[in-house]
Amino acid sequence: MLVVTIKENESLDKALKRFKKKFEKTGVLRELRRRAAYEKPSVSRRNTVIRAAYKQALRAEDETM
Repeated sequence: MLVVTIKENESLDKALKRFKKKFEKTGVLRELRRRAAYEKPSVSRRNTVIRAAYKQALRAEDETM
C-alpha cells in the first residue's frame, strides 16, 4: 500500500505528483497491462530476442561513430 504523507504547507498538487511517481515506480500499471492479454511463451521469447538484437545494433552503431 502506498502512503504519501503531506508535509506542512505543501500543496495537494505536489503531494499528488509524489504519489504518481511512487505508483509509477512500483510498476503496478505496467504489470496489469502485461497480464491483460495472454502471451505465449514462444512469442515472449521471440520478443526478447528481437529487443536484444535491437539494443545490440544501437550499441554497435554508437561504437562506429
